[in-house]
Amino acid sequence: MGSFKLKLVLYFVLLSLLPIAAAFWGFASVAGQSETRRVDARLQAGLRAALAGYQEQVDAAQANAATLARNRAFQLELENNDFPGLSSMLRESNNLYVVAAGNAFHVGRAPGFAVRRDVAVITRRGLVGTVTGYVPFNTALVQLLRERSGLASADALVLVRGTSVVASSPQIDGVITAATGRTATVRVSGTRYRTLVAPALTPGVYLAVLSPQSLIDSANAKSRDKLLLGLLASLLLVSLVAYFEGRSIVRTLRGLAEAAHGIARGRLSERVPVRGRDEFAMLGAAFNDMANQLQARLDELEAERGRLRDAITRFGEALAATHDVDQLLRVIVESAVEATGAAGGRLEAEGGTVVEIGDPDAEGERLELPITAGHETYGKLVLIGPAFDVEQRMTATSLASHAAIALDNARLHRIVERQAMVDGLTGIANRRRCEEALVSEIARADRLGSPLTLVLADLDDFKQINDEHGHPTGDEVLREFAAVVRATVRDSDLAGRWGGEEFLLLLPGSDGVGGAQLAERVRSALAERSFLGHGGTVVSVTCSFGVAQLTAGSDERDLFAAADRALYRAKREGKNRVAVDAPVRSF
Repeated sequence: MGSFKLKLVLYFVLLSLLPIAAAFWGFASVAGQSETRRVDARLQAGLRAALAGYQEQVDAAQANAATLARNRAFQLELENNDFPGLSSMLRESNNLYVVAAGNAFHVGRAPGFAVRRDVAVITRRGLVGTVTGYVPFNTALVQLLRERSGLASADALVLVRGTSVVASSPQIDGVITAATGRTATVRVSGTRYRTLVAPALTPGVYLAVLSPQSLIDSANAKSRDKLLLGLLASLLLVSLVAYFEGRSIVRTLRGLAEAAHGIARGRLSERVPVRGRDEFAMLGAAFNDMANQLQARLDELEAERGRLRDAITRFGEALAATHDVDQLLRVIVESAVEATGAAGGRLEAEGGTVVEIGDPDAEGERLELPITAGHETYGKLVLIGPAFDVEQRMTATSLASHAAIALDNARLHRIVERQAMVDGLTGIANRRRCEEALVSEIARADRLGSPLTLVLADLDDFKQINDEHGHPTGDEVLREFAAVVRATVRDSDLAGRWGGEEFLLLLPGSDGVGGAQLAERVRSALAERSFLGHGGTVVSVTCSFGVAQLTAGSDERDLFAAADRALYRAKREGKNRVAVDAPVRSF
């Protein structure tokens, strides 16, 4: 199927096939229905003729009976019960049967399976008997009626009793189950017939006409064969027309394809010869115009692609390498200006930070892009240039989206860093931050020779507060104590939660005396406060403090152990007090 000519032939055949097939189906259906209607009309006419003949037979039987009943000689013999005379008189009469009054005797052959008409014999002596004229339901009757019906030689006339065939012409045996008055296709003894059943002649007795369905199907098949031959001839004609038309089209398209292949291989000087003014000529002219513009556009595109690739690479590397917001803002503006060829750019960030690159106040088109990520807004990127095409706008929008993600990552990084160093309940430094600060401050104090004091604080009887008043009250006490500590320490000091109800104060530049004084201020401030416990009970909270000053040659373990010893001494001496590791005195 590589040839366009063959494809065109196939397309035309397919396009023609549906309407031709629809016409074939329609004509075949009409022809089949026409043959069936023709047979049905013949069966209806034949059945009407057979019924008319049957009615004539019945009327003749009744007329014979009536003629005999009015015969005076017959009446006298019947009055005298002259059996021999009646028998002699009826010897020449067929299908007549006489019954004397009172059923005294019978003359003639009694009707069996037949239709009968009774005529009373009445004289001056009254009712002297009955004459019955009858028509037997037998093969002879069926043959007689068929001869008068005008049916085709293949058609059959049958007499049905109940559903069984009792007489037919020609011979047919079997059962017929069909509604009266309507043609239908039934199967009788394995053979399909088109059938029409007349209304009952007498209760349970019917006349029916049958025509073999095979003859109807054969006629329909002949009609379909003729239509199919016409269909094939039409398709052949369409194929020939499509083939010759396609051959002329292919010549033109081949030249266009060769030129296109040349351009695809890099020969941009390839052109299509243009002849005439039809659609193919217009296509060739358009192709030549495309080739003329393609080289210039490719050069521009390659230069733009290289510049954009470099800008995006630097932008991506910068975004991945830093969480410094100020550095990110500058990289965002620089990359956007370079990628879009703008004359200048400005990024107005949150908090009033403004980063400018190039000449953001130059004349030209102004492109504003909000930098948002989710519900967070990080500022607005403004680019100024002579004009921005669709691709440059898309590039700027993409860079703004990446910038928003990078700034959001930086924000989340700051949040994570803070969460890693801050206690979630009290908002002051957690144990990890305290440990790191303790090591770094000891090293700093050793390097500068400055004093360093550590204060450990432990809330007195805190477990009892939780047990009696509930953990919510205990949490409130911890938060309030942290607030007191924050309000008391200097900006250079570190306050943190060591664990549970135990807190740590790290005081750079303060000696043991200064640390003890600060601890006393915290203890006094906490003692002056009260809390509402379970059921509105007022709860007072106190705290014990241990103070130790860093000594020469000590490390963080030594300093912490000294403060811990002082804290335990404050607990043993009655709690709610400040104890200082020797030689500093206690408050």
